[in-house]
Amino acid sequence: MLRGLRVAVIHAPDQDGEALIRQLRRIGCQVQAVWPAPIEPPPGIDLVFMNLDHRFQPAKSWAMSEDAPAVVAILEYENPVILKALIVTGVHGVLVKPLRPAGILSTLVLARWLHGYHRRLDSKVRKLEETIKAQRDISKAARILAEVKGVSESDAFETIRNQATRRRISMSEVAASIIGAQDVLKDLSRDE
Repeated sequence: MLRGLRVAVIHAPDQDGEALIRQLRRIGCQVQAVWPAPIEPPPGIDLVFMNLDHRFQPAKSWAMSEDAPAVVAILEYENPVILKALIVTGVHGVLVKPLRPAGILSTLVLARWLHGYHRRLDSKVRKLEETIKAQRDISKAARILAEVKGVSESDAFETIRNQATRRRISMSEVAASIIGAQDVLKDLSRDE
């Protein structure tokens, strides 16, 4: 699980940074030292350990992008600005200086687990949002169809279901076609 893990250490070359790199290599990680701090996470990295202080506070995009790595912050001190940066950056773990070998492995494992958990939750949320949007579109299309054909909404819903089955496409695709057709007709009637 950890052997071959690609880790970037964003830390000035000093005693703490070197100690962290040595410990990560002992664990079996492929470590890449990065300094100065980049604007974006290094590509192809699974986990980032980064020194977080008043000089370097990465943008929100570090945590928001889909392929963002897990992030562990390294702190020299705590204050309201740094604590806000922890939240904005979306870190998955924290180490406090002076760094010691004890705690690095457990922080790494928990950060990876938390990162994976958040990814799974984000995926579920996206799927639920898509399902809700599809249901709204299907309901809107059923209302449009009911009005145009002069039938009940339940009959219009059945028509949409039958069209989807016959064409072997989703009901939301049929609904999108109906909504799109209505929009085109509205545009045409405005042009006249």
